[in-house]
Amino acid sequence: MTTLEGSRRWLALYVLCIGVLMIVLDTTIVTVALPSMKTDLGFSDTALVWVVNAYMLTFGGFLLLGGRLGDLYGHRRLFLGGLVLFTAASLACGLAATRALLVAARAVQGVGGAVVTAVALSLIMNLFTGEADRAKAMGVYGFICAAGGSIGGFLGGVLTSAFSWHWVFLVNLPIGVLVYAGCLRLLPGGTVQTRPGRLDWAGALTITGALMLAVYAVVGGNEQGWASPQTIGLLAIALLLFVAFLVIESRVAAPLMPLGLFRHRNIAVANVVGVLWSAAMFAWFVITALYLQLVLGYDALNVGLAFVPADLIMAAFSLGLSARIVVRHGLRTPMWLGLLIAALGLGLFARVPLDGRYLVDVLPGMLLLGLGAGLAFNPVLLAAMNDVDPAEAGLASGVVNTAFMMGGALGLAVLASVADAETRSLRASGAVDTVALAGGHQLAFVWGTGFALLAALIGAALLKPKPVAGGAAAVAAH
Repeated sequence: MTTLEGSRRWLALYVLCIGVLMIVLDTTIVTVALPSMKTDLGFSDTALVWVVNAYMLTFGGFLLLGGRLGDLYGHRRLFLGGLVLFTAASLACGLAATRALLVAARAVQGVGGAVVTAVALSLIMNLFTGEADRAKAMGVYGFICAAGGSIGGFLGGVLTSAFSWHWVFLVNLPIGVLVYAGCLRLLPGGTVQTRPGRLDWAGALTITGALMLAVYAVVGGNEQGWASPQTIGLLAIALLLFVAFLVIESRVAAPLMPLGLFRHRNIAVANVVGVLWSAAMFAWFVITALYLQLVLGYDALNVGLAFVPADLIMAAFSLGLSARIVVRHGLRTPMWLGLLIAALGLGLFARVPLDGRYLVDVLPGMLLLGLGAGLAFNPVLLAAMNDVDPAEAGLASGVVNTAFMMGGALGLAVLASVADAETRSLRASGAVDTVALAGGHQLAFVWGTGFALLAALIGAALLKPKPVAGGAAAVAAH
């Protein structure tokens, strides 16, 4: 791909990030609209989670393939194709009149979103080859990924309150058109050097099937029973498919996920941290939104507004603060410290009372989570990408994004199941509905706190300290 110079390169970054923001928003923008979807389309409590998970599963399942296709056939071409698919699926979601159509369209959205996200990160890494500029660019990208989820809650609340749940999807149409036009203008149509080898369809099918079956088993565990033949059977099949995936990747000529990548310690550590951190983040996004709505009685708009302080903190980090910290202190310290601060924020949410007040019981956790996410996200991404050759940028970005999305999908399934089981137990013991719901949410936050703490410990103990070259002044130049 031809290198862009000057301000054109930064304009290209902003256009790419707007496209990524649209993708990330759709992970959480539906959260505050879920009650409306449940009423309009008749979802059960168990089936409703698939509005979120159908998107996350196909997203995570196709990230590796999207990165590989970008490396083989051109990142710009794949970005535009994924953008078209995502935008068309958004239209189908917005017009959906049945449960099946909505879930199916969400799954197609996930495929398009996977391609866009994997290729966008490769494009950014190739646009910015200098360490200081790359840290600055990744800070912007990190904000989009970290803050996009909570911005989605706010935007979903506004659209649902002002119009209807359909508009949380229809809003993607004009954004998709504008991003497409911007990319045609700003990104050159250069080609990449293709590498011999067939696409690893067997690897894509086995890893996607393993993850989808695992999440389906966890989601249905409470209703079917954790020791039921269905739950145990699905988990066993998922494990066998995952083993098959590893065997395929060790033998195929052009693997979807080269296992050799994980010989780089920082890449392996960053991906493990990404899984745990993403699971913790979804404790924040989804469980907090449900607590605010179902226990405190917030409407959709106020749920969105509740996340604004965290969004503002993460925005401050994206506007250069994160890059300066990385340049000055390297990757390890900001990573583990940010994860620890986020764990403290989740710990505060684990004690939220039945009659919680925003300023006393909600805002402190929001502030800590915004600070922790802003501090940790950029180092996690850089640790996962810095040790690879440019020719493998798509593969590495696909791997780390898969870690994030699969951590989120599996984490959400586990946390929702934990919360549901605790809520049922409290109801069975005679607790009123709001008390039971609050108890379930508190236990989910405890688990989320554990995920974040474990991620912080792994990052602090195992990540190799690798400072990013360059000076803060170079970062500040843009």
